[in-house]
Amino acid sequence: MSEKAYRKPEEIFSKVFRAGRRTYFFDVRETKAGDYYLTITESKKNINEDGTFSYKKHKIYLYKEDFGRFKELLDEVTGFIIDEKGEEVISERHQKDFKPSDAIEENATEQDETSEEKPSTSEFTDVDFDDFGD
Repeated sequence: MSEKAYRKPEEIFSKVFRAGRRTYFFDVRETKAGDYYLTITESKKNINEDGTFSYKKHKIYLYKEDFGRFKELLDEVTGFIIDEKGEEVISERHQKDFKPSDAIEENATEQDETSEEKPSTSEFTDVDFDDFGD
């Protein structure tokens, strides 16, 4: 068999987007027939128990005939997410020291109530004891 039969699809154009432990690759490749298609690869870095690194990869192959509908649906679902949840990222929920916003509000309310009971140091008058003469 010829070398051409075993050749890897050629990359024509590429863009990379790094997002924390994830990296997204957008690669334009060429089919055997000479047409172009898109591969989107998500690569996530993992640390193994022995301290070595490995990468878990997921790939999507997207062909020209699907671009329009794919883009339309992507716009629709991302718009839905932004409309429903806003643009604020809430991934910190997965961090060990995360406190839900209602717990933060409760804590702030408790602090407000206790600050009413105890005056803050800014409410004290500065006193110079030299002012008290003999």
